[in-house]
This record gives sequence, structure tokens and C-alpha cells, in this order.
Amino acid sequence: MIFRRDRFGLGQKDAPPAPGASAGLPRFAVDATDDIGDAAQGMHARSPARARLALADALSASQPVTSRERLAGRIDTLAALIAAIEQQRAHVVLYGERGIGKTSLVHVFAETAREARYLVLYGSCGVEARFDDMFRTFASEIPLLYHADISPTADETEHNRSFADLLDEQPVDPRELADLFQKIVGTRVILVLDEYDRVADPAFRRDVAELIKNLSDRAARVQLVLTGVASNLDELIGFTPSIRRNIVGLAVGPMSEPELSEILARAEDATGLTFGPDARNLIVKMSAGSPYLVRLLGNRAAGRTLDERRDQVSGPDVIAGTEAVLAEWNAGLPRRVQSQLARPEVRGAWPMLIAAARASGTPDGWFGLHDVAAEANGADTSTIRRTLDGFTGEIDLFDREDGLDGREPRYRFRTQGLAQLLGLSAALARAGR
Repeated sequence: MIFRRDRFGLGQKDAPPAPGASAGLPRFAVDATDDIGDAAQGMHARSPARARLALADALSASQPVTSRERLAGRIDTLAALIAAIEQQRAHVVLYGERGIGKTSLVHVFAETAREARYLVLYGSCGVEARFDDMFRTFASEIPLLYHADISPTADETEHNRSFADLLDEQPVDPRELADLFQKIVGTRVILVLDEYDRVADPAFRRDVAELIKNLSDRAARVQLVLTGVASNLDELIGFTPSIRRNIVGLAVGPMSEPELSEILARAEDATGLTFGPDARNLIVKMSAGSPYLVRLLGNRAAGRTLDERRDQVSGPDVIAGTEAVLAEWNAGLPRRVQSQLARPEVRGAWPMLIAAARASGTPDGWFGLHDVAAEANGADTSTIRRTLDGFTGEIDLFDREDGLDGREPRYRFRTQGLAQLLGLSAALARAGR
């Protein structure tokens, strides 16, 4: 075996190459079992292999935070969510921009609620979500022993049954479900409907609103928590006055700079790496309040640091990591779009495209001329309209939808991910000044 020295001052044993494999080919640094091998036995916790494993947990951008130990910030929002459930007995809607941390927050909330012996059931909504399917699944996860008519000393056969066993084969409706859930005793149940904005079926949304009203009217021990992309409560649940008094809406906004820095500080504690002041400032500024971007950029920069056997993340690491992210995002665009972005007329309108990207952070991606004007440092709407209309024909970067009754048109980027790429490109350009 060969030992090498690194900037951590620790020996790290190379794993032997597989028989017949080239020793020069890349290999995984850590086993899928999270075991870093016999070479790590007795080694300091800050070995490179352990640092990589910790980095994958501390700064994962592809998975939500699922434990309180890894959650940074959001203390006030979590406290308000708990109070709405515990003190007000209300149903809760969490709303905000995409990638702002709603799913992470609701996972940590669920962990906290389970510690208080709530039964928390989680469902992720999709375009094809159906009310009967989702709530029948929820009912199947509620043990029948929580039913008011079942004795705690019931026959053992009751132990394997659930509330779903009391539903017939006909599609369940909100009133029937509320009647059934009214019978819950011995616990309180929280049903989480994550990514509620993705639901396309208006009947599903209507039935959920009706269920909320019926559960509240019956004082049932079941509360719903909905999360979704929206800029206000009406965008997510519609204008439904009959349930407004039963709902608490909590906006999940951009994180403050100290909260974003806390994410990096927790990663430092976990990995043994440090983020230099310039690196920390770059990541926080370019992330613009997004915990997703902090984790993504921090992960890439820290990974580069580990690759080079250093223990401090530098500004150049952040720049290189961000450039790598942008290169990947750009490579994921259709070749047609890549060619269009390289055209001189498009490059010449770059500031307007950046303003449009910032204006596109709505739930459905649509935005108007005045939305762009608010981001374009005073550009008049006629100039904005000419520019955007110029990119809806041969250069088809935008979809356009004409307004009714003489109202202004609205626009949307045709290619998913393009707005995010433009926004991060602009942030990188500002960082390099």
C-alpha cells in the first residue's frame, strides 16, 4: 500500500485498483456504505475521505435538509409553523420561490412534530395527482387502533389494519374523509402535501379546500400543511373565502446573509475545511438569498479544494466551481438555444435578458413588461416590448401570450433552466468586477 501526505497532515492510504483496471482512471473516494475503509481506522475525523463524506451531507444541493442538525436559519418560520399547528389548530400553507428551502423546512418540522408524538404523513404532489389516490394512501398509514371505536386492547388482528380498511371502493370525497378522520383519538395527525403548486387537476384543489373546511368544522385531529411555489397565498390555493379563517399562510422568503453564512459554517464544522472570507462573501453574494445556490456553489468550491489537497476554500475555488456549474447548465440546454445565445443581437441585449430572468421567478414563469422594467434600471416598456418580441420569432427564446381587452402581453422563457443560468451568469460577472 502507498501512503500520501496531504494538507491535513494526515496519511491517506490509496485503495488498490481493481484487477485489470487502469490505475489512472477516476475512482470513488468513499464506499456506498459510508465506510471509508480499513485505512481510516483510528484516523482523525478530518481525513480527506471523511471530509468528502461530510461534504456530501452538509452541502448537498440535490436533496433537502432532513434533520435539525443540518438546518441553518429559518428559526422564526419554524417557530411560526409550530405555533400555527399547536396553538391555533390551523392548517398551514408554506409558499415562496423555487429553491428557497420549503421542502427542507417541512422535513425538519416533521421531525420536530414526530418527537412530540404527532403522526406526520408526507406526500409529494405531481401533475397527475388525484385526490382519491393520495388521501387513500394517507389513510392506509393511520393505524386503526387510533379509531375511537376500537379498544386499545382490541384483538391482534386489528393491529395490522388501517383507516383505509374502512373506505369502500368508490372514490373518496372530502366529506366522507372528514367524517372518518373525526374518529381519530390518541394522537394528532399532520398531512404534508409538498409541491402543491404542481397539481394540475382543479378538482383536486377544490377537494382539498373542501376537506380543510370539513376538518375544521368537525374539530378533527387532522391538519394539513401545503407547500408550493407562489408569491402569495391566492396563487397557491385560489380565492376561497370559506377556508381563509382555517388557514395560516407563511411566506418563506430569501435567507439573510448571516443565515446563508451559517450554512457554510455548519459545513466547516462537519468537514474540517474553512471558507476564506473572500470565498464566503462570493458564495453568499452570488446566491442572492437562495440556500440551494449556497449549497451548490459551496459544494463545488469545497470539492475543488479537496481535489487539490488544501484545507481552505478560496475565492478562485468559488469562481472555478461556479464556472463549472454554468458549463453544465449550458451543456444541458438544447443545441438550438446554445446557438441562439451566441448570436450578436442576443449578446447585445444581455442586460435585458438578465432583467427578464429576474422577473421570471413567478410560479408559472410568466411575467409582464412592467415586471421587467422593475428589474431593468428604468428601461421603458416600449423598448422592453420590442426587445422581447424580437426574441419570440426566429430567435425563439420566449413564449408570448397576448393580453385580453388591450392589456399588455406576457412572456415566459421557452427553455426550462435558462432563466437560472442567466441569473447566475450575471452574479458571476458582478463578482468578477
